Amino acid sequence: MKTRILFVCLGNICRSPAAEAVMRYVAGREGLGDSVEVDSAGTYGGHAGDLPDERMRRAAARRGYRLTHRARMLREEDFGRFDRIVVMDDMNYEAAHRLAPSRAAAEKIHRMASFFRRHPDRTYVPDPYYEGHEGFERVLDLLEDGCEGIVEELRNPARN
Repeated sequence: MKTRILFVCLGNICRSPAAEAVMRYVAGREGLGDSVEVDSAGTYGGHAGDLPDERMRRAAARRGYRLTHRARMLREEDFGRFDRIVVMDDMNYEAAHRLAPSRAAAEKIHRMASFFRRHPDRTYVPDPYYEGHEGFERVLDLLEDGCEGIVEELRNPARN
């Protein structure tokens, strides 16, 4: 049975499509590629249909990730389609909670920071949109850490 994970950020052009690509890579590397399905969405629809931000695509490509996702908005039906909805920051956490159709659906929402292992002091994944090159690299570092934490939890659910 597949675990379906939806990553969510604001515009679905930087953090969440990168998380989708990183998770796909990490799950495959760890032998879980066939048991994990990933997608991404945003809480803001202004970029719907767009490819990820060019700066994020370049930063991701330098690490071997290919970002081809087209931006879309988080929808109420996503709560029925996905087992986990992993958000990048508190603003997205609140927006996802407002959209959740039930308390049980809201329990599927998790902060990406809760999966960090190497960055326990970080409480969110910052939006790199208005930052330079270093901001995109920092986001990828955090996403790699968080996705490895998710895979660790999927492998050992009783330990987490």
